[in-house]
Amino acid sequence: MAGLNKDTPTPQDITVHSASKVLEIAFSDGQTFRLPFELLRVYSPSAEVQGHGPGQETLQTGKRDVTIVELEAVGNYAVQPNFSDGHSSGIYSWDYLYFLGSKQDELWQDYFRRLQEAGVERDAPMPVKSGHACGSH
Repeated sequence: MAGLNKDTPTPQDITVHSASKVLEIAFSDGQTFRLPFELLRVYSPSAEVQGHGPGQETLQTGKRDVTIVELEAVGNYAVQPNFSDGHSSGIYSWDYLYFLGSKQDELWQDYFRRLQEAGVERDAPMPVKSGHACGSH
């Protein structure tokens, strides 16, 4: 993803609300978004979730209770959350966070539609990839 568009609003304030599981972001244009951790996790911009091209996305499930353990700044253009399920490779640019916030309703609908099409439950555990040793969890 290219650098910041000069017109992109920048976050003035970012708050991790662990109890309610939302990331609250106040942008410079006056918009404030409350992004559920589950939405952030399901729409992680990482290759692990997005794949390497259209149609390669991995549908994420069982993320309703995921929390953000740590939130690291990446330069002055993005944040990298470390999620409680061990996922930490997603780098969320300001543009992407703004997109998630402004399109939140559509994104939820799209997510639920994809779950339905795949015939999987929102809370189903993620299938373990074969040949992927994951002894650290």
